[in-house]
Amino acid sequence: MIRLFSCIFIGILIFFSTLLPAQDIQRFSLSGTIKSDGTQSLVISLFDAENTLIKTETADRQGQFRFSALKVGRYQLKVYRNGSEVYHSENIPVTENKMLPVIDLTVKSIEEVTITKTRTFIERQEGKMILNVENSISATGSSAFEILEKAPGVSVDNNDNISLHGKGNLLVQIDGKNTPMTGSDLAGYLRGIPSASIDKIEFVTNPSSKYDAEGSSIINIRLKKEQKKGTNGTVSISAGTGKYIKTNNTVSINHRSGKVNAFANYGFVDRIFYNHLLLNRNFYKNSQFKKAFIQDNFLKFGITGHMARIGMDYDLNNKNILGFSVGLVANNVKIDGNTSSLTLGSNQLPESTFGTISKTRNHFANPSLNLNHKYSLDSLGSELTTDFDYINYSNGSLQNFETRNYNLSGSLDRLDILKGDMKGKLNIFSLKSDLTKNFKYGWKLESGIKISFVKSDNDLKFFDGSSGVFVSDPTKTNHFIYEENINAVYGNASKKWERLKMIAGLRMENTNIKGMQLANNQINKRNYTQVFPSAVLAYNITDKSSMEISLSRRITRPSYNQLNPFRFYFDPTTSKAGNPDLIPETMMNYELTYSLNNKYFATLNYSRTSDHIINVVKPVVENGQNIAIQTFENISSASHYGLSLIVPVKVMRWWDISNTASFYYASFTGNVSGSQITNQGNFTFSINSIHNFKLGNGFTAEVTGNYHAREIQAYVYARPYGFLSIGAQKKFNNKSVLKFSFADVFFTSNPRGQFAYNDYLENFTVKRDSRVVMLSYTYNFGSSKNLQLRKTGGADDLKERIGS
Repeated sequence: MIRLFSCIFIGILIFFSTLLPAQDIQRFSLSGTIKSDGTQSLVISLFDAENTLIKTETADRQGQFRFSALKVGRYQLKVYRNGSEVYHSENIPVTENKMLPVIDLTVKSIEEVTITKTRTFIERQEGKMILNVENSISATGSSAFEILEKAPGVSVDNNDNISLHGKGNLLVQIDGKNTPMTGSDLAGYLRGIPSASIDKIEFVTNPSSKYDAEGSSIINIRLKKEQKKGTNGTVSISAGTGKYIKTNNTVSINHRSGKVNAFANYGFVDRIFYNHLLLNRNFYKNSQFKKAFIQDNFLKFGITGHMARIGMDYDLNNKNILGFSVGLVANNVKIDGNTSSLTLGSNQLPESTFGTISKTRNHFANPSLNLNHKYSLDSLGSELTTDFDYINYSNGSLQNFETRNYNLSGSLDRLDILKGDMKGKLNIFSLKSDLTKNFKYGWKLESGIKISFVKSDNDLKFFDGSSGVFVSDPTKTNHFIYEENINAVYGNASKKWERLKMIAGLRMENTNIKGMQLANNQINKRNYTQVFPSAVLAYNITDKSSMEISLSRRITRPSYNQLNPFRFYFDPTTSKAGNPDLIPETMMNYELTYSLNNKYFATLNYSRTSDHIINVVKPVVENGQNIAIQTFENISSASHYGLSLIVPVKVMRWWDISNTASFYYASFTGNVSGSQITNQGNFTFSINSIHNFKLGNGFTAEVTGNYHAREIQAYVYARPYGFLSIGAQKKFNNKSVLKFSFADVFFTSNPRGQFAYNDYLENFTVKRDSRVVMLSYTYNFGSSKNLQLRKTGGADDLKERIGS
């Protein structure tokens, strides 16, 4: 199947490239003048938006230069003096003959060409879909997790697992660095990142070999970075309410002068929200009904989060840039739970009731350090970059459970008291180096290496206080240590012709892991080496249309806590645990994208996954009692066929619509808890439509609608849901913005569905604090002259896999 799919893709490209007639392509010029106080010659290199060298010219004695015969597109200019880069522009759109403003190199801090262009909320660039969060009114005062919940093509289940176009096991990054969590842990972390600190979110569905091989797709959350000369900053204050009060506040400041660029930012979030889960659990044996639990679970969450970062870049000389950054994320999470349950016996009549009061206090701290160096090799833009990262995660959790069991007459039968104390720490060391070498005539070579070491140590102790005295419970206590070393090397080669561009790459990763359960002296070791090829073939059919075919092989290693066998209890019938027997899943991705006017996009995709990792809630019998455990299992395979569309529409000068749609069919084969499924799945779709209205005098309004159809994900049957959000904003002299948003107006974005096994059936409904009204005020101060963005660090393949 994989080979057949590859042949079909390549055949389509060859068909178009050989049969389509040549087109007359209109050409334009880009010219400008450089003002310099030196006598050295200046070399100007022109790159496309993908940083591929197009042409090189030398300025004349008057500092003038000109690039002719350019196609419509986006370009970058780099100016070199004595082989060292002294100027780097932003992307410059060329749709006609363009004369640039004078580039003045006589000042100490070189300003870049500034192209003022309003970004749409949704756009596609270089194989990825981008959400420009700052341009979304509905995102006002929310968090990174809430933005993802409502992003086009994204689904979040009742356990906070994120999927994109029906694919789970994603790699979520912050500024190119992997987050250390998955599932509910990741959700809690992202809820502590205020939307005001986010610039954009990138969705990369088919990454090349240069990226880490981890994850089925990549979601990269880009935080705001100041680009301006002098001293600049932003202050943002947001407050609002759903059922409970919420507030997000951020401040950032940047100073660039001479060779030094220093920056600092701080964000504070204080949010209270709830999760109301209604469950109807039915246990069977040989198709005969045995027991049922009808449960009402209410959890109230309080998150107080701090996010801070400081750093500096220093231009050592014309060829070397040194940089460092220090960051800290610290969250305190209070969870107060109240569960009531009615037990039905085998005759389906009430048997007993119980109620559980829980209090959980989680503390999370994440200090990090990045050191980076960039060395410019030549005037063609070739460079060598090196990053060292040290990242520490420490977390603690105190859990208290009191369960009162009653008989049908209402008398107290038994009081169970359980306390848990978990302490965890994780250290990550990462060193990576990347070499980019540009050649004339469109050739480009990339290569790099990466070495990482991880050690995770989690100690969980439980104490039973039912007798009035707390004593250690050895059946629930455990100590888990996880060690991992990954060594990676990759190489990419690309060549660009008049209409055709080819990229071929190969990545090899050697993985060495060791997991130890100290409670029973169980040790699991695994060592393996795998290769991950990738390829891209892009063809410009005309000036306005193009096609791109890409393929890549990916891997999803189990997260550190997905392997951790710790049991976390919610009530006597429900717990969560990792699975130390999990093995990595591997995937082949194929995509075919057609674009028109760099505005309309259609993408066909197919993927096949082996040993697919799924999150399940499965039935078990423990101490003679029927209970449900949320855990992770490997199933044999999963297949995915999809079509994604981006269709913007300009209805009137004052009314723009951004439409996205995803149609896909996913099927699953495997066996969990004795329940065999074979190619189980369904055709489904999701549609997102954002309407923007320009009302004049600085006022704009926004209406967002989203709908997800019914979906089958292995053993989960998710019911359809949708939402409608509205918002408005007023800009004041380009310095400040006042925004209002009303999310999920009709309170309809709540997940509902069913888990179905041979001997277990669970119906669930989740109600969350999604109907929220927010008011936000943002003030910008300082210069408006832009400078080049700085680079981020290099711990890119580690932190995704800590949480569960």
